[in-house]
Amino acid sequence: MTRKRSELERFDTIEHEMTDTAELADLAEAEGEDDVLREIDGSVQLILKQIRNLELNHMLRGPDDSRNAILAIHPGAGGTESMDWASMLARMYQRWAEQRGFDWKILDYLPGDEAGTKSLTVQVSGDFAYGYLKAERGVHRLVRISPYDANSRRHTSFASVFVFPEVDADITIHIEDSDLRIDTYRASGAGGQHVNKTSSAVRITHIPTGIVTQCQNERSQLRNKENAMKILMSRLYQKKLEEEESKRSELHAAKGDIAWGNQIRSYVLHPYSLVKDHRTDVEAGNVQGVLDGDLDDFIEAFLLSQQSR
Repeated sequence: MTRKRSELERFDTIEHEMTDTAELADLAEAEGEDDVLREIDGSVQLILKQIRNLELNHMLRGPDDSRNAILAIHPGAGGTESMDWASMLARMYQRWAEQRGFDWKILDYLPGDEAGTKSLTVQVSGDFAYGYLKAERGVHRLVRISPYDANSRRHTSFASVFVFPEVDADITIHIEDSDLRIDTYRASGAGGQHVNKTSSAVRITHIPTGIVTQCQNERSQLRNKENAMKILMSRLYQKKLEEEESKRSELHAAKGDIAWGNQIRSYVLHPYSLVKDHRTDVEAGNVQGVLDGDLDDFIEAFLLSQQSR
């Protein structure tokens, strides 16, 4: 089924739902059925959400927007504080993915020494997963009263989010065996006796570019190697895209040090509650809602800004 046909069918479905709901509302109003009218209000909100999703999908016209996404999260400087913030971001994106019915598969995970996450790489699978998540690429800043500070002082933490389109069979990325250095080692952190006692973890270095990918989440060395290669292929493909687009400075704009001044979004929990996207100036006062995966306002604003360019 082509994309246009799929969109037309979704449009027809929404149109029929709108017609049926309007007719039911007229009958309920004529009969004074307040309970039915309240149920209809819920149906209207669902229809509006479907319309919004259709509009968002229509914005995603890039050649890779319909692909699955490889999402990587890394804490910045700050030790446990930043690692905890990286873990909070991971939870936020997982909640967002679940709300959209996307699959969330951990490819590599390294827990923090005391709490949080040292690094996390996941595969997010679903229609237009990359098209949506590319809006999240950049540095994210958190301001809060630290739960790890005995003096309850305010801390600022940073974490980076990188997003790559998943490479599948219709994309050719040529890699010479001589360009790869493959190392195996014992996994660290949780994972059971087998994971920690055998050299199942795999690290792959692409010598020409210096890109390093690693996986230790699986019990099997072979599976870890496959996942590390999957991540490497996606990163090399992203690098190829960036090189092609560098003349217009589109994809490089979101990169920078994981520190102050380079953040794309700030999440403030103290002394007030506010999430602000610094690229689009979109704000939300319900910080907990955003951390629970309510990201569509920010993603939509970013896509609209890109479209207007």
